[in-house]
Amino acid sequence: MDRGQSSPEPPAPVAPSPSVIAPVRAVVRLRHQVRLLRKRRPPPPAVAPDPGAAAPRVHQEQPQFFTFDGPVERASRPARKRRRRSRLVLYPETSRKFGPRAERQSRAQRCLLLLVAIVGFQVLNAIENLDDNALRYDLDGLEKTLQRAVFGQPAAVGRLVALLRDYLATHVHSRPLLLALHGPSGVGKSHVGRLLARHFRAVLEDGALVLQYHARHHCPEPRAAAGCREELARRVADVLARAEAEEKTPLLVLDDAELLPPALLDELHGLLQPQRPPRFHNAVYVLLSGAGGAEVTRFVLQNASRAGRADGADELRAAEEELRSSLHTLLVRQHSLWEAAAIVPFLLLDKRDVVNCFRDEMAGEGFFPEQARAELLAAQLSYYRVAGREFAVTGCKQVVAAVNLL
Repeated sequence: MDRGQSSPEPPAPVAPSPSVIAPVRAVVRLRHQVRLLRKRRPPPPAVAPDPGAAAPRVHQEQPQFFTFDGPVERASRPARKRRRRSRLVLYPETSRKFGPRAERQSRAQRCLLLLVAIVGFQVLNAIENLDDNALRYDLDGLEKTLQRAVFGQPAAVGRLVALLRDYLATHVHSRPLLLALHGPSGVGKSHVGRLLARHFRAVLEDGALVLQYHARHHCPEPRAAAGCREELARRVADVLARAEAEEKTPLLVLDDAELLPPALLDELHGLLQPQRPPRFHNAVYVLLSGAGGAEVTRFVLQNASRAGRADGADELRAAEEELRSSLHTLLVRQHSLWEAAAIVPFLLLDKRDVVNCFRDEMAGEGFFPEQARAELLAAQLSYYRVAGREFAVTGCKQVVAAVNLL
């Protein structure tokens, strides 16, 4: 190194940038203020130790994060209570509303619903079967035929068809149906019996399932009652056995039942008992009898004025119920067979009904059914005259004989 040359001077120190010094000063200042605040805070009150309590456990101090709140200040802060959410949810008026999610159904509820559906299906199926069984006998057609061919007996025809409809709605029964048609002579009981027999022969397609028994013809002598009883029991058993094989309901019509000997009434009463085999339970018995005719005549004459009044219809129905009850009581006294019978009373015929009988019979015999001629023939009969009305004493009994004389 040359001595003549001067040595270089040391470099001047570089001053720190003001952007670095400002944050450091701020941190130092904050730390100094924190120390002052800790020194000024009063110490926590000392708690006297409980002699009976166990010595407190010494927990290892956990590291804490930097915060402006000291440990004492955080401990003294009261704990917040958690607000319970309300179950009631309020929806705005303009928003769509969604119902709560349905609870999960158990298997028992599903099985119950399935059982209800099965039972409902079975009930509907049974109702359809009942309708099918009743349609076999064409009771609507029978009702129209009776209303057209039987004069002056609308109440009796309606009750008769209603009883048949209820019984024939099903094929299985606990006991047979016993219909008892009662009334004075000539009111149409035998005519109804013939119409019933003709209709059942047509719908059953087997004439052997319809039995017509006339007391005057099949058992004319009371002394032969034992033989008549055996014959009746045999004929009824054959009809019921044939009907059971074909699964049909037979019809047994017994005319002039008031002339049947007590032995035959006992036999009929035994056929109606529920202790009999099941084939005896499925049958329709129709008894045509003039017993109680005087009671029916008295009823018609006493209530003749009610039929003309507009407000007398309900009273007349109530009176007919009383008539059936009185007839039932009267017949039960004669024999216990009538105890299980459904009574159908046939009332006296008005003169207008007798005129219709003459016109129908004249048309059937080939004569022109002239109204004036029918009225002239009807005027020759005897009548009860009550409250301005005329009721035929013998009904249409003499109509056939009078027309045959033409």
